[in-house]
Amino acid sequence: MQVTLEYGTEGLPLDLTGLEVTLVEPTFVPGLPDEAQSFREAMNAPIGCSPLRGRVGADETVAVVIPDITRALPNERLLNWLFAELDHVRPENVVIISGTGTHRQNSEEEWIRMVGPEIFDRYRCINHRGGDHDSMELVGRSRFGYEVHFNRQYCQADRRILLGFIEPHFMAGFSGGYKAVFPGVTSVDAIMHYHSAANIAHPHSTWGILADNPTQENVRAGGSLLPVDLLINVTLNNRREITRFFIGDPVAAHEVGCDFCRSTAMVACDEPFDIVVTSNSGYPLDQNLYQAVKGMSAADKIVREGGLILMAARCTDGFPEHGTFKDFLFQHDSAQAMLDQIHTPGFGMMDQWQVQMLALVLNHANVGVCSELPAAVLRRAHFEPVTDIRSRIDEEISRQGRPLKIAVMPEGPMTIPYLAGETDEIRG
Repeated sequence: MQVTLEYGTEGLPLDLTGLEVTLVEPTFVPGLPDEAQSFREAMNAPIGCSPLRGRVGADETVAVVIPDITRALPNERLLNWLFAELDHVRPENVVIISGTGTHRQNSEEEWIRMVGPEIFDRYRCINHRGGDHDSMELVGRSRFGYEVHFNRQYCQADRRILLGFIEPHFMAGFSGGYKAVFPGVTSVDAIMHYHSAANIAHPHSTWGILADNPTQENVRAGGSLLPVDLLINVTLNNRREITRFFIGDPVAAHEVGCDFCRSTAMVACDEPFDIVVTSNSGYPLDQNLYQAVKGMSAADKIVREGGLILMAARCTDGFPEHGTFKDFLFQHDSAQAMLDQIHTPGFGMMDQWQVQMLALVLNHANVGVCSELPAAVLRRAHFEPVTDIRSRIDEEISRQGRPLKIAVMPEGPMTIPYLAGETDEIRG
């Protein structure tokens, strides 16, 4: 069997000849035959609200929030179609905000790659700065008890539009919806509250679950503190083609989109595997090791205790260097030590949520990483460096002296694998 793992922009071929392997991947959905026409139809019949065009005055200001460079949303196409619908609004009345949350800022080159040169030249494009309180305004308190600030440009706009795509998410159940603004354009303080150790540890803060998921509940509680005029969410296939539009009210449209994503992404497995090979869905999601935790977490759902996860993530952007993720990993001698500190009363540190998710994986399985990161750096971060995945599989089979159950997840976290009978609740 020959498989290509999603890795960087080119993919990583993997020869599995002679091995018994189970492929674990989402159901392929072909792209829409006419994306632009499907967009117009969805805009004319939004879910749970009236069409946008009739609600936006020519002199009103509009804030459009898009994901940052780590997400594969086809912003250029979506924005061109959106602005055709809003052709009565002057470009100078529009601001496009990249919802970076706690991520690094997008460079000018990345902005042009994200939205295209024409949109970049015509419209004001800004990065949100989650740690810069001077660029934000207080909008209220979450029903969970903490203050929520949003980007000032977002707050002061007359109309607000959120762009994003729906895929499985290891904490919030699914991406999309209000995640565009919470955490996208909120403050580090609010992000720390909703990513608390207790929320992340909750059994419903996981893949595919929306109901009673405290992470998703915090997202919706915070995101809804300011009115949103329209949500534009899509689903994508592994060719980055748009498969469906979910446009309308930020909760109603999101719920419909999550139901669709759940129906295509979930894969039941009869029993755990000895080895799970996974990716982080290639570029742009596999640009750094921080994001690669998602692919590891997906594989962890179906690997046996003490088994081996082999992750292919290119990591051209390193850990990355923003936040405390790298330092946290380097400063602790074990995954359990990380968890012990995170659960210490009163403790709080940027990126602790990603460390917490990773530590849970490392406590359950061994993780080898095939990437462009130096081997010594990977070892310091508690990973086994892997230069050739097939050779590492053969080595593990030889070491254990028996046939091993092997699963391969070419698209990594675009799949929600689960053990049959153990997580039936995510089907609802």
